[in-house]
Amino acid sequence: MGQTRTLILSWEFPPIVEGGLARHVRKLTEQLVQVGIEVHVLTRGDETMPAEEIVDGIHVHRVREPSRPRDLAEFVTWIEHMNGDMLAAGVELGDRYRFHVVHGHDWLVANACDHLAKRFGCPLVMTVHATEHGRHQGWVDKHPQSYIHGVERWMTNRADRVITCSHYMREHVLDVYGLEEADVSVIPNGIDPRDLQPIEDLDTLRGRFAEPHEKLVLLVGRLDYYKGFQLALDAIAGVIDRLGESVSTRYLVAGSGPHEAELKRQAAELGIDDDGTFLGWIGDDVLHSLYRIADLCVVPSLYEPFGLVALEAMASGCPCIVADTGGLREVVPPDERVGLRFNGGDAEHLGVMIERLLTDEPLRERLVGEAMEHVLEFDWSAIARQTAAVYGDVIAARARV
Repeated sequence: MGQTRTLILSWEFPPIVEGGLARHVRKLTEQLVQVGIEVHVLTRGDETMPAEEIVDGIHVHRVREPSRPRDLAEFVTWIEHMNGDMLAAGVELGDRYRFHVVHGHDWLVANACDHLAKRFGCPLVMTVHATEHGRHQGWVDKHPQSYIHGVERWMTNRADRVITCSHYMREHVLDVYGLEEADVSVIPNGIDPRDLQPIEDLDTLRGRFAEPHEKLVLLVGRLDYYKGFQLALDAIAGVIDRLGESVSTRYLVAGSGPHEAELKRQAAELGIDDDGTFLGWIGDDVLHSLYRIADLCVVPSLYEPFGLVALEAMASGCPCIVADTGGLREVVPPDERVGLRFNGGDAEHLGVMIERLLTDEPLRERLVGEAMEHVLEFDWSAIARQTAAVYGDVIAARARV
């Protein structure tokens, strides 16, 4: 057959970065090229971006995205429109190239992936980064959650192979979507510490949020209820009250999302609105700098398929406390070697752990040292080799039919 050629569909790819998905697809595709796969990425773009270009050996094809609706109820229609445009572009690519596998990322591109894989007569691989069922704690009976959940169920059962980022997510999709065990492979997210270089003047940046003698607690991520930041604010309020001036504590919330206004109200009601800062959405350069200036990063998620923020923090030398839930258990083991866990959903226990880490400097230093070695296990080149092996498996299985 010669060199394997894959068409990867993703609704975001740099320079369009709305979350971890774009970063994941970029690093994965870079390394797939290095292991000998010819990679074509079909994604969305705007008038400032070339329709086609080769970036680090990756063939990037961009579809002009339709106008983005502000109303969540119209989001599904927007996604359907985008899938139609991506399908048309994919059909044209299929006239120019012979693709051996189609690989889609999440439900956002599922419809186009399905049609293109059928048209090309090749296997379909779908990576599930998160599920609507998990994000909403199983409450998926109303639109648009019901629609998204339905698409996820259909696409996972339709795919020749499903990839999840953790063993937790594998069990989750097996249970929720009724899949066979052989249909789901676990390939973790990766990290490259070289990508986490700070750009800001760190002393000046830290001075914006905390005095030299103060401790700074960092919260990073999309401000959704399932990310658990409401638990962290409750815990931080208790820590500030108990430690007082002996260990003056401040917090920083980096991210945006639908729960932002509620979190700000909560901070005011707790009386800690003057003790912290809500930064809103930030770019990668600022984010990587924040990890370097914080004394502690807290990942309090109620639902977390993997836990990339914890991995980034550890790789940046920032000690971590994570919820004992989901994929976070696979990123931060239970032995307190590289980070601390708290009982998921328990703000009081989180407060105890925050207080412990802020007041125990030897513990902090030990965790940072061990974590810097631990993150090397999440190597992108190994992840690319595992993904290429999945391609080989599904292509061989299709050939036997």
